[in-house]
Amino acid sequence: MNTTELPASHAELMDSVYRWQRHIYDLTRKYYLLGRDRLIDGLDVPQGGTVLELGCGTGRNIALAARRYPDARFFGLDISAEMLETASAAIAREGLSDKVRLSRGDATDFDAMALFGIAQFDRVFVSYSLSMIPGWEKTVSAALAALAPGGSLHVVDFGQQEGLPHWFRPLLRGWLRKFHVAPRASLRDVLESESQRTGATFRFRTLYRGYAWLAVIGSRK
Repeated sequence: MNTTELPASHAELMDSVYRWQRHIYDLTRKYYLLGRDRLIDGLDVPQGGTVLELGCGTGRNIALAARRYPDARFFGLDISAEMLETASAAIAREGLSDKVRLSRGDATDFDAMALFGIAQFDRVFVSYSLSMIPGWEKTVSAALAALAPGGSLHVVDFGQQEGLPHWFRPLLRGWLRKFHVAPRASLRDVLESESQRTGATFRFRTLYRGYAWLAVIGSRK
C-alpha cells in the first residue's frame, strides 16, 4: 500500500472508531448499509476497465466487484490504516491481490497517479462514505476529476428517510452519530449541480422509501 500526507485529526478519528469495529463491521453493517450490491451490479465495467473505490473500508465492496467483473482492475482508497489492514487481508484471502491495489489517502484530495500509477478510471464509486467525510463535497469533485472520458461515478449513501415513519429518522440519526456518520441532506443537490457543471448526465433514485439514495453521474466521452 502507498500513502500520502493525510489530515491527522480525521485519520486518527477513523482509526480509533474502527480499530475494533473493523473486526465485526461487515457482519453488522449488512443489515443497514442497503443498496451496496445494487450499486455494484450497476457498475457495468467495460472489458479490461479500471475501477476506483473511495472509502474502501474493509474491502467488502471492492472484493465483491472484483469477482463480479473479473476482467477489470480495481483500486481502493481509504484514510484509515486500520480498515486498510483488514481490507488487505480480505483481498489476499480472496486471492484477488493481483487485480486489486489499495492505498491510504484522503478522498477529498488525492493524487491517483502518485498512489496508483494511473490518473483516470472508467468507474469510480463511493458507498456509504460521503456521510462520514468532512468536506464530502470535495470528494465528489475529486471523483469526477478522476473519471476517464465516458466514465461514470456511482454513489450510494443514506437518504433522508422521507418515505419512512417520522419516528424512524431520529432513531437512525442517533445510532449513526455514535459512529460519526451524518446523512447528507444536500447530497442530491450537490451531485446534480456537479453533473451540470461538468456537462455530465445524472441519474438518481431513492431506495427503500428514502432510506438510501443511489446516483450515477456519467461523464462525456
